[in-house]
Amino acid sequence: MDRKAAAYLGFARRAGKLALGMNAVASLKKTCLLVADRAVSENSREKIEGLQKRFSCPLAWCEGLGEAAGKAGCMLAAVGEEHLAAALLGVLGTENESED
Repeated sequence: MDRKAAAYLGFARRAGKLALGMNAVASLKKTCLLVADRAVSENSREKIEGLQKRFSCPLAWCEGLGEAAGKAGCMLAAVGEEHLAAALLGVLGTENESED
């Protein structure tokens, strides 16, 4: 993951605007951005896409999310602050990829 994106994730975490992990994200009422690691399983990928539809928010895919967010093994994060979400999108971009 890009250093700038990792810094934005750190800002969001320190501000209390970052939910880490599938269960934490699923319990939210709203979010501005979902960030998922490309290494997720197919089952998790389907759950993440379902959460994206539920929240009607952008989904950004990246590599090394757990290390960047400060929680090893974390495959999904939700950013709850609009400006940080916009900054992350500027760095990561959005990709609606599907692996075969």
